[in-house]
Amino acid sequence: MLKKLAWCIFLVILFSRNVLAQLPDFTDMVKTNGVAVVNISTTQKAKSSPDEAIKEQPLPEGIPPEMEELFKHFYNNPDGGDDEFGPEDTQSLGSGFIISEDGYVLTNHHVVKDADEIVVKLTDRRELVAKLIGSDARTDIALLKVEATHLPIVSIGSPQQLQVGEWVLAIGSPFGFEQSVTAGIVSAKGRSLPGGNYVPFIQTDVAINPGNSGGPLFNMDGKVVGINSQIYSRTGGFMGLSFAIPMDVVMNVVDQIKAHGKAAHGWLGVQIQDVTRELAESFGMKKPQGALVSKVVPGSPAEKAELQIGDIITEFNGQAIDKSGDLPPMVGMTPINDQAILKIIRQGENKTVTFKIGLLPEQDEKLASAKTDAKPANKLGIKVIDLTDEQRESIQLPHGGVVVQEIGPGVGKDAGIQRGDIILRIQNQVIDNADDFNKVVKKLPVGKSVAVLIQRRGSPAFLALKIDK
Repeated sequence: MLKKLAWCIFLVILFSRNVLAQLPDFTDMVKTNGVAVVNISTTQKAKSSPDEAIKEQPLPEGIPPEMEELFKHFYNNPDGGDDEFGPEDTQSLGSGFIISEDGYVLTNHHVVKDADEIVVKLTDRRELVAKLIGSDARTDIALLKVEATHLPIVSIGSPQQLQVGEWVLAIGSPFGFEQSVTAGIVSAKGRSLPGGNYVPFIQTDVAINPGNSGGPLFNMDGKVVGINSQIYSRTGGFMGLSFAIPMDVVMNVVDQIKAHGKAAHGWLGVQIQDVTRELAESFGMKKPQGALVSKVVPGSPAEKAELQIGDIITEFNGQAIDKSGDLPPMVGMTPINDQAILKIIRQGENKTVTFKIGLLPEQDEKLASAKTDAKPANKLGIKVIDLTDEQRESIQLPHGGVVVQEIGPGVGKDAGIQRGDIILRIQNQVIDNADDFNKVVKKLPVGKSVAVLIQRRGSPAFLALKIDK
């Protein structure tokens, strides 16, 4: 019995040693690269206008002349503060890293946004005022420059070779605690996040907190593969979901900023969405894949290439499009005016489309609302109305479309259609008015998914509905 117990203890110790031997040792990596990681502090000067200045209030009557100055001070400063002090300056902290010996530093756009002064603090405790060379809000990248030479630098790695499950390391200043080191693994690649359509984020479980933003993400070779940029959190603190900008995206933006002072992004001019299982069925596809075109922007490269609403983009320049989020980074990183090739599925047929990459413009879409009498309900359980000319003009819709005025329980509501939605197409048939809508709905097949194109708050989207009986 004692022999068996001793043997078990021996195996446990041996197993523990083997497990520990397999865990990575980051000490050398930190010693080598930590000196190139910096703390970034910014100051935004408080701005006040004459209209915001505190106005002196008239003193109550009966104050003795010799007491007027004393009363004037306290009457107009009830909190006891000095009326010479105005609004306070705003300060914030972040991280960054040095990429050239002559002082180029990388960080996030949101770390230095609207800053009047940027100070870079090195590990040798030098504090250098930095100049903003340029930044790009769409990719959340900023390039700084400090006046110094022979600075320690990081090595840039390839995020393309990064694998899910691989160990990675972050160095930064969470909550202002400089040179904090955390480690974890790559959880996923190519993540698409709201507001970050042009970045295929690297997802990790590395502990990232406020202040880590702009710091480097290292692979096991000690090379930077990303810039830590965002976290997903319900509390404001770390919850196991961190996101980094891949360095191939970063260096593309850096090269443009150095050459032109700003970054330009490629543009196709479509609004897209994922193909769900139901939508794949409605389009006659064997499996969900690709980017479904729900809108073609007038005057865009997509319109010139004669792309159509309902087209499903499956390849861009030979690269497969599995999800809709795969397409924007590919287009965005392609040089302006380059020729590009799309493979699409149009009404069940495979086609090839060639277009020239355009320059992404800055534009917003207007929202719309409508109020008129409703047409009779149909088997979708919704009531629709025609759009007036004024309403079409306000939402830049040249023709077609009906507005959902009322919706009750039924197929339409189950599909996700909401009051105020503008229905543009059903089963690839353009809906010009309420009469067209009712005629098309009457002929809808039973037991088959049907694609419905709607516009909601200025954004088009496909929904899938199925009439069971």
